[in-house]
Amino acid sequence: MRIALVGDRSPSVRSHVRIPSLMEALRERDGIAPDPYWMPTDDVSGLEGFDGIWLLPGSPYRDEAGAVEAARVARERRIPFLGTCAGFQHMLLEYARHVCGLDVAHAENEPGARDFLLTPLACSLAGHEGLVRLSPGTLIERIVGAPGTVESYICSYGLNETYKQALAGHGLVFSGHGEDGGVRVAELPGHPFFLATLFQPELAGDGRLPHPVISAFAAAAHHHATSRAAPVESTL
Repeated sequence: MRIALVGDRSPSVRSHVRIPSLMEALRERDGIAPDPYWMPTDDVSGLEGFDGIWLLPGSPYRDEAGAVEAARVARERRIPFLGTCAGFQHMLLEYARHVCGLDVAHAENEPGARDFLLTPLACSLAGHEGLVRLSPGTLIERIVGAPGTVESYICSYGLNETYKQALAGHGLVFSGHGEDGGVRVAELPGHPFFLATLFQPELAGDGRLPHPVISAFAAAAHHHATSRAAPVESTL
């Protein structure tokens, strides 16, 4: 089970430091043996061959286009996808541009652009925890198994609510919201697994127990791997 960890790896990014222990915990607790490959955003060639793509925090990325491409490949090739924090932001950017046809930018990456899909939050969530209310019957609600969850953030940018209806009108579901009503989770129904969270599930606990979102993503990647490996029965 090959998982692409897309992000510009840095020891100063807490979520990156947590990844090795989370991968080991998936082996020990969930019986899933991931084979993770770190991929910098300026070199994302070959993503089609992976069983899961995780677009990690760490913005501003070295290459916005590479981060957007990771989300596009996962969406179009139906590869299980998880985007967290900046991964959430750039998944929305990919969807807005390539599915909705919007000419929009990320304010952190292009402060001089005309229209912004991602804008500074009214109140920065960097270093904070907050309640996320989950929509009944959605993927995230089934994964968490509760109507709400308290999660950790290290972010200062979120969805410009002006574009929320346009993205939803093209099939994206906003399935988690903060107490202020701001979008915290987005998912794509009909895809094997396509989920992004503004919060960082990799920061839950002490890093030795995978968050349910991470376990669900790993399980989807494992299913993708086994499905590809399964022999095709002859119809002759």
